[in-house]
Amino acid sequence: MTSSEPAPLPLPADAAGWRTFVTDRPAERRARVAAIDERLSRADDLSTSERLQLWNDADLALGEALAPSHLVSESHPDAEIRAAAEAEVRELEALQAGRLLDRALWRAFADADPAGLAADELRLLEKIRRDFRRGGVDLDDDARERVRLLTERDTELSQAFSRNIREGRREIRVPVDGLDGLPDDFRATHPADEEGMVTLTTEYTDLMPVREYARDRRTRIALVSAYNDLAWPENEAVLAELLAVREELSRLLGFTDWADYEADTRMIGSGAAIPAFLAQVDEASAAAAQDEYTRVLRRLQQDEPAASEVAIADFWYLLGTLKREEYDVDAQEVRSYFPFPRVLDGVLGVTGRLLEIDYVPVSAPSWHEDVRTYDVVRDGRRLGRIHLDLHPRDGKYNHAACFGLVPGVRGRTLPEAVLLCNFPRGLLEHDQVVTFFHEFGHLVHDILGGHQRWARFTGIETEWDFVEAPSQLLEEWVWDADVLASFAVNAAGEPIPADLVARMRTADAFGRALEVRRQLGHATTSYHLHVDRPEDIAAATERYYRGTSPVQPLPGSHSYAGFGHLTGYGACYYTYQWSLVIARDLLTAFAGDLMNAEVARRYRTEILEQGGSRDAVDLVEAFLGRPTRFEAYRDWLAGS
Repeated sequence: MTSSEPAPLPLPADAAGWRTFVTDRPAERRARVAAIDERLSRADDLSTSERLQLWNDADLALGEALAPSHLVSESHPDAEIRAAAEAEVRELEALQAGRLLDRALWRAFADADPAGLAADELRLLEKIRRDFRRGGVDLDDDARERVRLLTERDTELSQAFSRNIREGRREIRVPVDGLDGLPDDFRATHPADEEGMVTLTTEYTDLMPVREYARDRRTRIALVSAYNDLAWPENEAVLAELLAVREELSRLLGFTDWADYEADTRMIGSGAAIPAFLAQVDEASAAAAQDEYTRVLRRLQQDEPAASEVAIADFWYLLGTLKREEYDVDAQEVRSYFPFPRVLDGVLGVTGRLLEIDYVPVSAPSWHEDVRTYDVVRDGRRLGRIHLDLHPRDGKYNHAACFGLVPGVRGRTLPEAVLLCNFPRGLLEHDQVVTFFHEFGHLVHDILGGHQRWARFTGIETEWDFVEAPSQLLEEWVWDADVLASFAVNAAGEPIPADLVARMRTADAFGRALEVRRQLGHATTSYHLHVDRPEDIAAATERYYRGTSPVQPLPGSHSYAGFGHLTGYGACYYTYQWSLVIARDLLTAFAGDLMNAEVARRYRTEILEQGGSRDAVDLVEAFLGRPTRFEAYRDWLAGS
């Protein structure tokens, strides 16, 4: 490592240190921002470049406080420390929003002379001015105060919604024979109690194997029902108020609805374009999904002759069954090649070769003993630091996501990011390997893109409907026989056979359109809950899902209460399919050779390392040599 590079963030070694860390660091950064804002409020003697640099200093200070506060609130094992971090998030987000209502700060940029600015400075000035306008600075005093209160309430409600999901684990009990079909290692870790019953939880380590393998439909329905009622009824009133707050806020700020407000800064451009895009996805997937559904229903009726429809609790089990029976792909055989330690080595090895980086293990304090820390290095230079927190525990974020820890700014701070996942310590399902690669795509994007001049454009700070594309692209590597053979090895030391991977690829095409319809249901729900604000959220949500997929929701469930994306993604869950259209197009550049060094280097330099320094449409065009197109996504849906 070179002596001139920024140092990693030192993390506390014990609970007392964390209690201090979650309060003192944000307090110091808030004081730093206050001093900057005081100087900007009397900026007449400052050049526009100097004003931008001060704003950048404040952006960095806020990021250095917010990122670890968000992380700790979702990951620390001590509930009191999580609560303290949540409180800091509320204060920091209130400060962030309040700055955009400050007319003295606004004047520093509204009156700034753009003459002589470099292109990146001019782009930053334009974004700052846009943020102020979107923040409500032009409103009268009463309206600005209302915006402030609503913004703070949005943060409080979003935190409560997430907290209820994080702490809302459910359990069910089933008889031992209800585990028929589950792998032996799963059954071994789920012994019966003295009453002959087995306890299952809604954690992914139980949910995913049960919905994939349990032959007893009652077991599948019971556990999926419990999962679909996660955080209900606690989140019923929370969500209703959150939707009301967002509607009022969007209208105060001059937008038609919350979808229009969110889409304003994204590639899609407007709220009205969201249903138009979803209609395009609908058209591309409808016929294939209906054909797949006919086969899935027919297979269910072999086990359940009276069944008239396929429920979501049947979906993964039936797909797995048909893939085993018709494509000779047994998911239990496949998982035998994915012990967790080998998968971890594989993720690091594959991305290291692809992106020309090394991961150097680091012994350093963290918030939990499960956390693994690595420096990301190229040619002896440390590019960043990553922390992997990969197994479930009580009170921890219970999905899979990448969290920032330190925003990287060239020459000033070293980018650091964290994966919070919930993988088993034994064998992984292939779907979980896909998830691991997906989330790791965010991680390397954050690190490699974390060397910008401006904090505003660092890491994954691109348009939000582009941010999933690099992660979705990286998923393709876990379908490549040569890539998998480099780490996927069974207990006998045998690498996964190429012919098995070929069958997996063929089988993966089956059910693809139905999965897109499931995603279409999520996107439709996120959009219409925000735009329509139905009085009966449960009935409306069931209607949205029934209308988008032939695979039906479980009646009477409340999946919206545990739909964590409704806070961060809001009305814009369409993002996943929008980004997938781009990802499938990006993949065409590799022309079937996923480890092509020249293409990988160009992808790294033209997209990942650019962070948010250029608009996403320009990043894609620079890599592909043309604008993105829908055709590759359509071909993928058709199984090509």
